[in-house]
Amino acid sequence: MENRKNFFHLHLISDSTGETLISAGRAAAVQFQHVSPIEHVYPLVRNRRQADAVLTAIDNEPGIVLYTIVDPDLADFVDRRCVEIGVPSVNVMEPIIGTFQTYLGPLARRRVGAQHVMNADYFARIEALNYTMDHDDGQMAEDYDQADVVLVGISRTSKTPTSIYLANRGIKTANIPIVPGSALPEALLSATKPLIVGLIATSDRISQVRGHRELGTVSGLDMSDYTDRASIAEELKYARMLCARHNWPIIDVTRRSIEETAAAIVALRAKLR
Repeated sequence: MENRKNFFHLHLISDSTGETLISAGRAAAVQFQHVSPIEHVYPLVRNRRQADAVLTAIDNEPGIVLYTIVDPDLADFVDRRCVEIGVPSVNVMEPIIGTFQTYLGPLARRRVGAQHVMNADYFARIEALNYTMDHDDGQMAEDYDQADVVLVGISRTSKTPTSIYLANRGIKTANIPIVPGSALPEALLSATKPLIVGLIATSDRISQVRGHRELGTVSGLDMSDYTDRASIAEELKYARMLCARHNWPIIDVTRRSIEETAAAIVALRAKLR
């Protein structure tokens, strides 16, 4: 769906919510209009074990690293590992804190998350999250026209985690399962505001993910059909047909992370505006 040469990985590591980094990263990235960031947000990183796992992920998908970590030892660890990996890194708060210290004197102590401010963007994200949670898995179909994005797809195509990721960016997102033989809600078909996107994956990938699903007490679900690759292929064929009929774009999430899928959806929104 997108030209990957026009994207780069932007890794945002925070010992708090990551909101400061998201704002700073976007403010810088928007200056480079020929490329778009694939954002990877790692909040609440407060020890070396967590930081090491994050940096391993960064090593697999190198890019620019921005971080806000007030613990100087942990910040130094992140900085040194980034040098070893060979990626550029910036402790976003440190130059600002240094400037304040030269004028106001040394800090009494450093406080994790002290930069968090409940501004308009924060409340927009909360509103988007509330909407998204209320409209997960086909719920509250009557007001889909209030959504910014609606994701459709068969079971286990990452609809819910992608929806939540988008909501954390202030994008109201609903998601609806596609089930062969079951009609989609009329409110979806008549909606004019949201971007509607179909998510698919290979039958092998979906079978693998479904095989690990905790079924609990779900009744009427035949596990053999649920994980059967031939049955899944038919579900995917039906989903593709629906998307083609309604001219909805399709994104294959097989080899994409949640962040990459979300970036592709954001790019589609920008293109279709």
